Amino acid sequence: MNLTEGTHKEKTRRAKKMMLYFGIASLVMSFAGLTSAYIISSKREDWLTDFQLPQAFTISTVLILLSSLTMYVAFKALNQQKRSMTTSMLVATFVLGLLFVFFQFKGYSEMISSGYYLTGEASNVTMSYIYVISFLHIAHVIAGMISLIVVIYNHFKQKYNHKEYLGFELAMIFWHFVDILWIYLFLFFSFYR
Repeated sequence: MNLTEGTHKEKTRRAKKMMLYFGIASLVMSFAGLTSAYIISSKREDWLTDFQLPQAFTISTVLILLSSLTMYVAFKALNQQKRSMTTSMLVATFVLGLLFVFFQFKGYSEMISSGYYLTGEASNVTMSYIYVISFLHIAHVIAGMISLIVVIYNHFKQKYNHKEYLGFELAMIFWHFVDILWIYLFLFFSFYR
């Protein structure tokens, strides 16, 4: 199908999805650049190779995987016209997002307890990268949570149904993206030394 064909509604839908995909592509490039800088910096003499990621990061990884599942179930429930199930799964996704952020900060506390600081004389370049990259990811999770609030609000206003769900779908795509991004970052930090 030609991108210029279709109704105004279909064109709008394609345009909004395309804008989201361009945004996601720019985020992929940004995080690829950051992890590339991490790899290049690993050649430094003061680079740490024997550190352990905080246990809280593992817990947050499980939480974000669960949040992707609840978001998927919410979307399926919307398509099956199960409003209460949609609501409960959207709220569960939001709560899991909050817990993810909480455990990320708990992970920072674990890093500080182990003597790894973001800046200052006691800081280390390896851990500073982990702080900065994971914090930037948290910022995007928070953006996803804001979009979830909008989706929950619109759901209560009955703006979505099994035929009309563009905003819901866009939020779901972004949410899955930040989930996949964290899995990549977690595995990258775990295995690249």
